[in-house]
Amino acid sequence: MSTQNAEIKVFNKYSADGIKVQDPGLVRYINLEPRIVPKTGGKNIGIRFHKSKTFIVERLINKVMTSGHKSKKHTRTSGHITGKGQTAYNIVEKAFEIIEQKTKKNPVMVLVEAIENAAPREEVIAIEYGGARYPKAVEMAPQRRVDHVLRLFTQSAYSKSFNKPKAIEVALSDEIINAFNMSQNSDAISKKLELERQSDASR
Repeated sequence: MSTQNAEIKVFNKYSADGIKVQDPGLVRYINLEPRIVPKTGGKNIGIRFHKSKTFIVERLINKVMTSGHKSKKHTRTSGHITGKGQTAYNIVEKAFEIIEQKTKKNPVMVLVEAIENAAPREEVIAIEYGGARYPKAVEMAPQRRVDHVLRLFTQSAYSKSFNKPKAIEVALSDEIINAFNMSQNSDAISKKLELERQSDASR
């Protein structure tokens, strides 16, 4: 078989062919162009909306490396990873193996549906009138929706495995599966519902 006709698979195991984003608002912001080794080394970093051009599995790996801020502080990342790309790669690959074992489905498809299920549509900002601050509901930008849910996935996995007997791979796979199943055992689903309740109250 020629290399031109060979199908590229994620981690050389999982096909991204035929997977479609059902949420119209996220179609342009979840890249499903497959990579055997999802690691571009930040070659798109200088391009506007470069994150949207990055394969979604690579974005998850990057979030595992640096899971972002929580309550205006950088959440803990030491212990499991210390910023090493190969460690993050191995964590996500093992998490995908667990997802495949538990759901009997393609883990790339499970990840995409979990993102769609857990991505909030609205958020609350503070506006100021006459020295007083008021909450106001606004629509969340599509790229921010994807960033937000990936951050919640990784931060939930860290909180459930840091200094605990549960492995980070198991915690990450459980979070993604729970979001895929729309279970409130998923921290991302719980946060989404809470955020949208606050938005409804702030209209």
